[in-house]
This record gives sequence, C-alpha cells and structure tokens, in this order.
Amino acid sequence: QVTLVESGGGLVQVGGSLRLSCRFSGGTFSDYAMGWFRQALGKERELVGVISWYGASGNYADSVKGRFTISRDNAKNTVSLEMNSLKPEDTAVYYCAAKRGARSSRQDEYDYWGQGTQVTVSS
Repeated sequence: QVTLVESGGGLVQVGGSLRLSCRFSGGTFSDYAMGWFRQALGKERELVGVISWYGASGNYADSVKGRFTISRDNAKNTVSLEMNSLKPEDTAVYYCAAKRGARSSRQDEYDYWGQGTQVTVSS
C-alpha cells in the first residue's frame, strides 16, 4: 500500500520561503506521477502543480507560477515543493498525491494522498 507523508510546513512571514517534502513508500516511486494540492480554510482543494515520473514539472496554478517549484528525487522516494515569496493567500494545508502513469491536473485521477501539512503565512 502506497503511503505519502508530507513534512516541512510551518509559520513563515510574508516574503519568506519554505520547502515541503513528501516521502513515498509502499511502491515503486518512479511508476508514479506526483501532484501538490492545497486547501485553504473554507475553500475547495486546488491544484498547485504536478511532476511526471521522470521529473518534468508543470501545470502550476497561475497564482504560484514563478514562485513555486516542484522537484523529485527518485533515488530518495521524495517529491519537494519549494515555495518562495510567500503571500498570506498561500496559507493552506498542502497535500501531495500520487497516481500511476502520466501526470495530471485532475484531483480525481490521484489514487493516494498524504495527510497534509499546514503552511501559514503571516503578515
């Protein structure tokens, strides 16, 4: 059974940076595309961006383009989300998710989800 565990969330000031990590276990990591999603309080969960099994990232939300970068290390079974120039509107619970095959921006195509990690950006 695939398990995903996020880490790295916390409280950061406006303009600061955070790096989230997601550790994958229970399967062959390189078989899976990965996605990062987020859900702010009272809002629906939304896509942040995705990355293919071979490391091509894309489908970044317009709100994070140029500030957030997704990367993966298949040797370490981890996917990361580097977040820079953080804004209060980036405050949310951040989730990583996994799906076999090609990357996708559709949440319903992801089979496995982590428990989420809270990111709070204070002004």
